[in-house]
Amino acid sequence: MMSFIRAAAASLAILAAVALVSCGLERHDTIVIGSKNFTEQAVLGEILAQQIETHTHLHVIRRFYLSGSYICQQALLAGRIDVYVEYTGTALTAILKERVSRDRAAVLARVREEYAHRFRLDVGAPLGFNNTFALVIRGDDARRLGVHTISQAAPYAPSWRAGFGYEFSERPDGFPGLASAYGLKFAAPPRIMDLGLLYRALLDKQVDLVAGNSTDGLLAARDLAILDDDKSYFPPYEAVPILGREPFTQHPEARAALDALAGKISDQAMQKMNYAVDGEHRDTTIVAHDFLRSAGLVP
Repeated sequence: MMSFIRAAAASLAILAAVALVSCGLERHDTIVIGSKNFTEQAVLGEILAQQIETHTHLHVIRRFYLSGSYICQQALLAGRIDVYVEYTGTALTAILKERVSRDRAAVLARVREEYAHRFRLDVGAPLGFNNTFALVIRGDDARRLGVHTISQAAPYAPSWRAGFGYEFSERPDGFPGLASAYGLKFAAPPRIMDLGLLYRALLDKQVDLVAGNSTDGLLAARDLAILDDDKSYFPPYEAVPILGREPFTQHPEARAALDALAGKISDQAMQKMNYAVDGEHRDTTIVAHDFLRSAGLVP
């Protein structure tokens, strides 16, 4: 019996060693693309993947829905992915832990400098859109109360229930700082919810205010109102590819393929793609391909 156990243990040790070695093997002619865990990120990941597949001979592996910024950052540093799309304000505050800045060019320059210095990661050219946080209420409430800005909404907040995603509730550029800037207090602590459930909860009157994103597809398709950030609290959130330096140095053709996406995705185009997936239930791969074709980037 003991010999069997020792043999089994040895076998497990060998398998574990093989797994560790396999994880560390250099991936030849392969680019691994990651994404965070919401629709827009999966669409962007698919756009990056198809762009590389179309314009290079590289094999692309997709590792989407990797939770939030921290997990994607760690996966990139560990070499488990080679690129994912981040937002400059998120990189500045959530990853670099630096103070909020509202200067778009300065934020991009600072993120590029620090990512290169601290992590040896490259920040690609902005894709063209800015996906800021958005406080959203029901359209009928906005009209009835005459509320258009966060400042105007603040006096009503003590009788409202709020719903936030986990990152927004914890991040320094999220609810803690926003509550201080606008004096926001709610009837109860905000409910922490999956991002995909926020608007359903709002429309079903389970909550009265949510923190979404300005490019969310359902915003244009439902009777919802975005509250204007009249104190300019939120920093810029330009979408940028974050690239592992070694894979893209080895494969400059992949970097060139991604550079061709610079400035190609407008706020409206991103919102339209998000709605195609969330509202029309279209396949992400088709939505990404249709965009790339309309932009003249793929046949």
